[in-house]
Amino acid sequence: MIKLIGRGLSGGRRQAQLVPQARMSGPVPWVMAIMVALMTIAAAGGLALHNTARAAASELAGGITVQIIDARPDERARQAAAALAVLRGINGVSDMQIVPQDELDALVEPWLGGDGSAADVPVPALIDARLAGPITRARLAGLQRELRAVAPAARVDAQSTWLRPVFRAIGSLQLLAAVLIVLLSAATVAAVLLASRSALGSNRETIEIVHLLGGSDSQIARLFQRSIAIDAAWGSAAGLIVATVVIALLGSSFAALQSGIVTGAALAWTDWVLLVLLPVTAVLIATLTARLTVMRALRGML
Repeated sequence: MIKLIGRGLSGGRRQAQLVPQARMSGPVPWVMAIMVALMTIAAAGGLALHNTARAAASELAGGITVQIIDARPDERARQAAAALAVLRGINGVSDMQIVPQDELDALVEPWLGGDGSAADVPVPALIDARLAGPITRARLAGLQRELRAVAPAARVDAQSTWLRPVFRAIGSLQLLAAVLIVLLSAATVAAVLLASRSALGSNRETIEIVHLLGGSDSQIARLFQRSIAIDAAWGSAAGLIVATVVIALLGSSFAALQSGIVTGAALAWTDWVLLVLLPVTAVLIATLTARLTVMRALRGML
């Protein structure tokens, strides 16, 4: 009799009697679906922000801008041409070009309007260039001294400094996404723990009888562990599907903006692999939590 019950504890028929909870009827699948969906969306947002920062940093690496700030159009044009000639003779400077005036007018048109008001505003002349090697303050200061010898109104700036506040904001959002994932994981563990304790409490008398008949704690814990694992797998799969649909819809909406910085935020295949591993990890954590909870509770039973 003891041997038959011992074998039955590891089989599916006895599991239905010991753990009578029906699939997708308890709290675990629904909690897992919601938590995994939120965690996946948060992780996708963090990865997209990482890709955005990396693409922007790569595009702006080594980029410098020379501004010629002078109210007189003729003097601006003369100093811009002189500064461009000096840049062409400096080692390590490449891809230098004066930004056309029509592009500058297009930049200020949203603020000044297209009625010709931009022509009355002294917009600085701009020269874009690439500087080989690391860009330091001392190097920028030395380059500015050389340019001001022929263009007194010249000012040299590293393009990456303009987006430094944006990079800080992206870093803060990435940290927020990581904190959300940790909090959601903790909430998932708490839900599984409560579900396991509830199942133990409702089947306490049966478990005590099985103990008296020779059933081991490991055999009993395996039943609860398997039940939680199956429910968690169903819930995680549903959460992953929902999150994938949401991410795809958001991605298509942002792609319609046709902005360079948004294009760089697109998720690569490696990012999708990480997103798929997230629900798998959630199932493993839920299974381990259920086993540890059950084993600890069973040690206090006779």
